Amino acid sequence: MRRLVSWVASAAVGFVRACVVLVVSMPVPVVWAAAVGLWVWWWDGNPWPGIAPLLWACIGTLALARPVCRMTRSIVAKWTGTVIPAGYRQAAPVVRMSTGYWWNGYSYERTSRDARRDQRMRLWWSDPATWRDLRFAVIAPFTMGVIAAVPPAGVVAAVAGFSHPALSTRLLGVFGVAVAIGTAPYAWRPVGPVAVRFLRPSPAMALADRVDELTAQRADTTVAQAAEIRRIERDLHDGAQARLVALGMSLATVERLMEADPDRAKALLREARAGAATSLTELRDLVRGISPPVLTERGLVDAVRALALDSPLEAAVSADLGLRLDPPIESALYFGIAELLTNAAKHARASRARISIAGDGTGIVVDVEDDGVGGAGVRAGGGLDGLRRRLAVFDGTLEITSPAGGSTRVRMVVPCESL
Repeated sequence: MRRLVSWVASAAVGFVRACVVLVVSMPVPVVWAAAVGLWVWWWDGNPWPGIAPLLWACIGTLALARPVCRMTRSIVAKWTGTVIPAGYRQAAPVVRMSTGYWWNGYSYERTSRDARRDQRMRLWWSDPATWRDLRFAVIAPFTMGVIAAVPPAGVVAAVAGFSHPALSTRLLGVFGVAVAIGTAPYAWRPVGPVAVRFLRPSPAMALADRVDELTAQRADTTVAQAAEIRRIERDLHDGAQARLVALGMSLATVERLMEADPDRAKALLREARAGAATSLTELRDLVRGISPPVLTERGLVDAVRALALDSPLEAAVSADLGLRLDPPIESALYFGIAELLTNAAKHARASRARISIAGDGTGIVVDVEDDGVGGAGVRAGGGLDGLRRRLAVFDGTLEITSPAGGSTRVRMVVPCESL
């Protein structure tokens, strides 16, 4: 009985999915069928009136190709968990020149609106993904569409068969029910292989996207390194260097006052010793900001636990990680967690936080959740945007769930072959 219920549920779900696949794959044939119908209706021996419906069908096909492919990717990701990259070329920002015109990478326009419109049109025509989508929109009805049409066709046959009392038609109805129930769990499944085969970016496109991504990552890394060097130079110049210069001047004064005013010399020596201790503390803080000693000596988990103890939040750390990671990865995750805790205390007004570090077999997953007011998001040039770019250097990802008025949860995932 339980197996029968499971089969019926599977058939019902499969039938619904087959209908969805059929609807998604058939817009282009419907457009062409309508165009042919109009052409036949207008036919009077003169072929010229038929040009308008055919032209309309071509425009409709071009307009429908990308939405059809997007819906197909969406249902494949939802039903099978297979994510098919879109591979569309991204538009570069338009730039206003000193002459007042706007440059969009292809031509100069008088307004930014005209520049973006011209850019979108040129990018759409020159993007190989456009023609890949058009190919899929034409192929889909004859592959996954035909197969997905079998269960609905069986239902139609069943309704037609049982609507007449004749034995032959009733046998047709029974056959239609058997076909619909028997094929429903499987009729939608070709959508996955067909979509992966015809919608995934070609190796050349994937390589070009990867080159662009690595170029952007290299630029981000260069900018981050330059900013870090400037920060270190500024901290040294304004802090430890100034104190060491003052320490040298104090020792020179002590040397002159040693015999003339011993008490004043002793006071200056005490001040110099305090200044030296302060300089040492500043240097240690500077080194800790570059690479915390506990991170270098004990690893990511112990470093995060030490960070949680120093945090103004009530932070709990749970870890299921027994291996040491590469130092650059540990450093990126450590400073990412530190930034998230700072944001939770400063912007989200949180009082508690939970940090989870674990391996999922393919990489390391870090979850940071707080009880703040939510509303966090990635803004261009912001801290979370910088964190996302730093993780992207290691092919890592950053996922943020932060509804307004609710808790914020940030997940950092970095692939790692050693886990």
